[in-house]
Formats: sequence, C-alpha cells, structure tokens
Amino acid sequence: MPTTDIPELVFRERPAAGQADGLLVLHHGRGSDENDLIGLADVLDPERRLHVVTPGAPLQVPGWPGKHWYVVPRVGYPDPDTFRTSFLALSAFHDALWERTGIAPSRTVLGGFSMGSVMSHALGLGPGRPVVAGVLGLSGFVPTVEGWTPDLAPRTATRVLNAHGRRDPVIGYEFAERARALVREGGLDLTALDFDGGHQIAPQHVPALAGWVAETLPPRA
Repeated sequence: MPTTDIPELVFRERPAAGQADGLLVLHHGRGSDENDLIGLADVLDPERRLHVVTPGAPLQVPGWPGKHWYVVPRVGYPDPDTFRTSFLALSAFHDALWERTGIAPSRTVLGGFSMGSVMSHALGLGPGRPVVAGVLGLSGFVPTVEGWTPDLAPRTATRVLNAHGRRDPVIGYEFAERARALVREGGLDLTALDFDGGHQIAPQHVPALAGWVAETLPPRA
C-alpha cells in the first residue's frame, strides 16, 4: 500500500508533568473513538510521569457508531484488508510519535481495550515492528489474520499483561487462554488478571494495572 494511502489518525494526548519517563499509547475499542480512554491517563499514571496518547481508529462501518480498527466477520479473525489498513496507519502513527516525542520504543507501552487490545498485540508482537517495553491487553486477543503472524523471538524484553473476564460474552475467555499460552511459549514475561465479569475493564484491577505500568516504565536512572 503506498504511503499516500495510509490514513492519518486523529488523537488526544496528556503530556507528563515534567520530562516523560516513557510513552503510554492506548487504543480504544470497537465503536468508540480517541476520547474514550484518555481518562485512563491519570488512573494508570497518577504521578503523571508518562506521555499518554490515545489515537482514533481510521474506519467507520455502516450501521455501527464510532470508529473501528477493522471489520469483524468472525470474532478472533479480523478482515484482512481493513486490518492491514489500520496496521499500516498505526505503524506510521507510532513511528511519528516516537520521532516527535524523542521517546524510544523501549520506553513505550502499547495498550488497549477489546479491539484496541487486538491492535496493541498486533503492533507490539508483530513482525517488522520495533520492540516495545510492554503490551497491555484488556479483554482482547492475539489476532488470527491473513498477512500477519506474531514474531516473539526478538521480543523477550517485552512484558505482557492480559486481563479478561471469565464470563465475557463478546470475546470469550478462551481467547485469553490462547493469548497467554502463546506469550508463555515465546518466553515473554506475562501477568494474567482474571475476574468473574464480562466485557469490561474491571475496576478492581486498576491498582494492579497502574502498578504494572509503573514497573514496565520505571523512572529514568
């Protein structure tokens, strides 16, 4: 796909209080937009040590509100064409963000909820992309899609947090089990959080999520 065909993403951001210790990029879920997760900035980074950015997806789907990262013919298996559009758009967005902020991929956590978690796994664990510090996956999965496969061998420095509800009716708990098995087999550091709930970010997980982000992106020496 030519560079001129890659959509430019709109976004929101919350700068750090001082010099940023790292970068936290949060990708929203299906039918939402760049405004949805910006409120998590102060929740996950209460000391405001990090530069937090929330990009909006490039797609609009007829009959659905909000923005989308890809079309869903079947849960777990994104439509290849729309997935590729968003993968390229996010690749360009992340590359430009690293250049603009001067914050390296090694000081970056890619996170998201639901469909945004899928894209965080895709960009954080996929071939040809820089190695990031962490992937924060909330109620999502590692996608199975034509043209993309995980590449974990060079990413043993990447930490992964996988949080999922055992009663999730949208993205079943079995997707969490598959993602965790993949990460463990690849030798990456994995934190798994479960709760007896559905498709949501569990409030009781917030302290653990914030602690994991702080451990993954500690203060600069």
